[in-house]
Amino acid sequence: MKSQEIRDLTEEEIIRKLNELKENLFKLKVKLSTKQLEKTHQIKFIKKDIARMLTILNEKRRNAKDKEAVKG
Repeated sequence: MKSQEIRDLTEEEIIRKLNELKENLFKLKVKLSTKQLEKTHQIKFIKKDIARMLTILNEKRRNAKDKEAVKG
């Protein structure tokens, strides 16, 4: 997923997608350990997507805190 696509999502949607990616990563790692995974590069792409989502989620939460601090 591209960064802009993630930024357009709400926090709940990002968390839901994040959980799906983590589940997929687990399944891929199981396949890797049983020598059934042919496309090992998928693991790298999923890890990067997870990191990207976590980064954007933290940015959103930080921005929300900053806005609250300015109001209060």
